[in-house]
Order: sequence, then C-alpha cells, then structure tokens
Amino acid sequence: MTAQAEIEWRTSTGTIEYPDAVLQQEERNAAIQRGQQPELIWLLEHPPLYTAGTSSDPDELLSSQFPVFETGRGGRHTYHGPGQRVGYVLLDLKRRQSDVRNFVHAVENWVIAALAEFDVACRAVEGRVGIWCDTPDGQEAKIGAIGIRIRKWVTMHGFAVNIDPDLSHFSGIVPCGISEFPVTSLHQLGIAATMSDFDEALKKTAPSFFEAIA
Repeated sequence: MTAQAEIEWRTSTGTIEYPDAVLQQEERNAAIQRGQQPELIWLLEHPPLYTAGTSSDPDELLSSQFPVFETGRGGRHTYHGPGQRVGYVLLDLKRRQSDVRNFVHAVENWVIAALAEFDVACRAVEGRVGIWCDTPDGQEAKIGAIGIRIRKWVTMHGFAVNIDPDLSHFSGIVPCGISEFPVTSLHQLGIAATMSDFDEALKKTAPSFFEAIA
C-alpha cells in the first residue's frame, strides 16, 4: 500500500493547455504502471474549452465558441476554464481497492468534504453526474463535475470545481447532459474563497479520501 506522503502533489500556476495536460497524464500513467514515478495529484486551471467524454451526445454541444476536445474519461460534455479548479488524480488502484465504483464515490465524497470546509452543503445525486448544492433561492445547482478514466488500474482525470469561473461559458453545452438545472460557483454562493483556499481544503480532507480507497 502506498503512503499518502509518497504521492506527489503538484499545483500549476497560469493555465495549462488541455492537450498538454492529457499528454502529461498519459506519460505519468504509464510511468506509474512501471513503478518508475510516484502517484500524482495535479491541481491546475485550463483556458476556456469544452471536453466531450465517452458518453457525449453531439446535440449537447450548443456552441463552438471554444475548442472542443474528445477525451477518454467517462461522462458527457463539460466546460473547463479560468476560475475552475481542476484536479487530476493519478493513483494505482492495484495498490489499493481495485474497485472503480468505490473510487468514483470516494472522489465525490472528497470534493464534498472540501466544499464543506466553506460551509457549503453538497451531495451526489443518484442518476445525476456531478456535485450538487442548493442556491440561496432553494434551487439545486451543479458546482462540480467528476470524470474518471482508468488504464491498467491507474486512474486519470478526476474532478472540476467552480470557484469563480465565468458561468456564462457553460451555456455552450448541456453540462453533463443535464439541462434542467443550472451551474453555480463558490463566488455565486457568496463565498469569496481563493483557489489557494480551496487547495488547502482539498489537502486537509485528503486523508479521509485515501482511507476510503485503501
């Protein structure tokens, strides 16, 4: 079993182009499989773009205002952009529970726990992809997305949480195929958290995540 201390945490400044991030993940994934590099949790931001997961419906891409990238992660269309914390989680499940469903639930619960550090009550909803909360007017809204890919039991991709992105950019897609609910962010909820604040919340709540997949 790999100790949490042996995992590399990387935080990138600026924005990272999506193809570069995918290439780096693929290279790191292969190196982890070979035992040549440590596992990785990579926190970053992307420039504005859309991604299309393995279950994407072309009709749910409503605008071509930003580049669209096909991706091997599960799920449908998502948006990435500045103000959104993306977390790529590259872990070897052969060293832990080789249980994909448990891993996905553990990532969801980790994000929920990190958001709870800001007194935001979030949840996963059966049959609906993502992380959900209630807006001040009582409407359900999506604040985070989950998308995982696993190659030879080493995970890739991970989560995206809206800290303070331009929420109008989500209008170019049907986010995760769900049109009846809006998206929100910490700032729209009235919480002036920084990206660094959220990163610290992730690190604080990480032990429970690792315990859940041990």
